[in-house]
Amino acid sequence: MTAGRIAVLLPCYNEEAAIARTVEGFRAALPGATIYVYDNNSSDRTMAVAAAAGAVVRSERRQGKGAVVRRMFADIDADVYVMADGDATYEAGAAPRLVDLLVRDQLDMVVGTRVTEIAAAYRAGHQFGNKLLTGLLTRMFGQSFSDILTGYRVFSRRFVKSFPVLSAGFEIETEISIHALELAMPCAELPTAYYDRPEGSTSKLSTYADGWRILWTMVALYRSERPVTFFGAIAIVLLLVAALLAVPLAITYMHTGLVPRFPTAVLITGLTIVAVLCAFSGLILDTVTKGRREIKRLMYLQHPAPGE
Repeated sequence: MTAGRIAVLLPCYNEEAAIARTVEGFRAALPGATIYVYDNNSSDRTMAVAAAAGAVVRSERRQGKGAVVRRMFADIDADVYVMADGDATYEAGAAPRLVDLLVRDQLDMVVGTRVTEIAAAYRAGHQFGNKLLTGLLTRMFGQSFSDILTGYRVFSRRFVKSFPVLSAGFEIETEISIHALELAMPCAELPTAYYDRPEGSTSKLSTYADGWRILWTMVALYRSERPVTFFGAIAIVLLLVAALLAVPLAITYMHTGLVPRFPTAVLITGLTIVAVLCAFSGLILDTVTKGRREIKRLMYLQHPAPGE
């Protein structure tokens, strides 16, 4: 099998110090590929340096990595897509192995998991946060990847063209992982080296702010993809609270035939009504979710498997 047209997608912002090395690395690793650099409002010479290194340079004005990925996936037509950050931290030399695995096994995504012994490249706090979020994703969706936040991935055409990118920022990697899990796409992982940034390049990731955004994205996608479980859990909690409040009232009523705490009785009634509404909302939204998933699946099936 052959990989066909390969596009290397490099989103970047203010990476003048690293973009040339990144472009040259992927050009050497994948000589037949077209290298695209999508600039996201850089204030330095990133675009000029990338063009001089031989990349096709384009720009996306909406700020955020998710916005850049949305634009790249919409604009570029290829059979295999290699995506990595333009900061020279990912192992460009591993790209042929990732592409070969995708094509040979007719997969839809191969994840380049990060392996490094350089503490400054992959800080302990980031590793802990990644493990925490990965474990949470596993509990939510029943399965996951070992590194859901890596920016190094290889996609099939049918993955890219069936993926409705909704995220705006660094939570895009989480959305990508959930999209693959929800459509039960064939995926794999390969360990790849992760390097420290070149001098003059700085991380754009805000540990706490982006961590909260990723966590919120996971909750929002869980609500969207698992509405019965999400709203059912809320309904159960409300019913339990209503039951606890109702016990003293029931005991008093059995002994006296009176309901002395009328406001509590009203609260119990309100909680029960809201619980029932939550349960029915989950059931209705589950039908909507299944319909939306079927549409995405049909879009996915319109494209051939890699190598065909």
